[in-house]
Amino acid sequence: MTITIVQSNAQHIIFSEAIIAEMEHSAQIRGTGIAKRSVAYIDKKIVEGNAIIALTENKQWAGFCYIETWSHEKFVANSGLIVAPHYRKLGLARKIKQAVFSLSREKYPNAKIFGLTTGLAVMKINSELGYEPVTYSELTQDENFWNGCKSCVNYEILVSKDKKNCLCTAMLFQQNEKIKQNESYEKSSFSI
Repeated sequence: MTITIVQSNAQHIIFSEAIIAEMEHSAQIRGTGIAKRSVAYIDKKIVEGNAIIALTENKQWAGFCYIETWSHEKFVANSGLIVAPHYRKLGLARKIKQAVFSLSREKYPNAKIFGLTTGLAVMKINSELGYEPVTYSELTQDENFWNGCKSCVNYEILVSKDKKNCLCTAMLFQQNEKIKQNESYEKSSFSI
C-alpha cells in the first residue's frame, strides 16, 4: 500500500468530519484533553493550504495535521496531528509532522514554531525536529490562542495556573546545526 503526503486543498474538505471525530475519539481513549475544532475551522485550514494530509492509494485519509499562526504570524503551531487507527505504528505520524514542519518553515520562515502536547510520541518527534521543552511564557501570549484551549477538559487547570502551565508540555523549535532538515516542502509518498 502506498500513502501520499500532500499539502491540503479544497478537494480534501470531504475528510473534515472524519478527522475531527477521530481526534476526539483518540483523546478520549488516551484520557487526555484536546482543544476541539469545528468542521468549518478545519475546512478553512484545508482550503487555505495550511494543512498536510496523508492519503491512501484508494483516496482515503490516513493522517492529518494543520498550521495555526498567532501574534501576527510571529508564532506558528503545528496542531491536530492525527493518524487513522488502521495506519498507526507505521511511522506515518513522523512523516506528517516532518511535512507540516517543512510547510511551516516555507510559509512562515521568520516565525517561531511551537506546540503543546500531552503525547509522548509527539514529544519524541518534536525533539527529533529540534524542538525543546519551554515554559509557557516563551509561547505566544495572543489571547485567541489561549481561547482555543477553552474546549479542552483541562482548561480549568490552565486558568487556575494563570496560563503559566497545564498538563500539556510546551515545546519550541530551536534552530540548531545538528538538524539537517530540508527546508522546502515536497510531496512525498511511501509504501507500507
